[in-house]
Amino acid sequence: MTPKPVLILHAPGTNRDGDLAEAIRLAGGAPNIVPLSRLRENGKNWRDYVMLALPGGFSYGDALGAGRLWALELQTAFEDLLLAFVESNRPVIGICNGFQVLVKAGILPGNGQTATLTFNASGHFECRWVTLAPNKVNPSPWLTDLPPIFCPVAHGEGRFLMAEGQALPTEQIGLAYTHPDGTTADGVYPVNPNGSPRDIAGITNPAGNIIGLMPHPEDHIYPHQHPNWTRGESGGMGVKLFENGLKMA
Repeated sequence: MTPKPVLILHAPGTNRDGDLAEAIRLAGGAPNIVPLSRLRENGKNWRDYVMLALPGGFSYGDALGAGRLWALELQTAFEDLLLAFVESNRPVIGICNGFQVLVKAGILPGNGQTATLTFNASGHFECRWVTLAPNKVNPSPWLTDLPPIFCPVAHGEGRFLMAEGQALPTEQIGLAYTHPDGTTADGVYPVNPNGSPRDIAGITNPAGNIIGLMPHPEDHIYPHQHPNWTRGESGGMGVKLFENGLKMA
């Protein structure tokens, strides 16, 4: 079977696109990292792909806030193409900076809801491994039969907040921070590394074809990447998430 083509956007400052490409390749896809400048010259490229991925990093040096300038570029130069991709129900994933971009471009949470990803409650950059549990009441295909994921976070602005007077529907919570034994984090730091209410680590749109998350499942796709692999520990790899995305495509 021919691997399904996946478009990975690259903005200046993006630095996790190679990791994301490897995760997609391992899951059975055919990733193609494309700089925004090339897309600007040839917009039809968007139609050649069955899945869209926005990787982590520090796009445009996080000037004006994490993901804001990249989101502005998507809104101004590629809005029609991006919306057409989203409305076709093709799968979209944004990780860390990519999640911030989807939120600040108004793609997530969807249905006219407004949210932001702001400074961690700890007041500093967080780089540590976390445990994620999929939300069993979220019907998104991204989460089908998804086991808990153990992977790193690396962000300074990851606290997910809805606009005042709004609340994210429970069925749109995609992934939540938990203790290693699966019990809820209940906001306890550093199990919940950024202070997001309801321990939100990732969300989906109402249709379920778009997912955004702050942690990096693409950085735990091989057993030897587990931080305690040399001590015989394993498990919690993130490959299944990307396999689910490709099954939707």
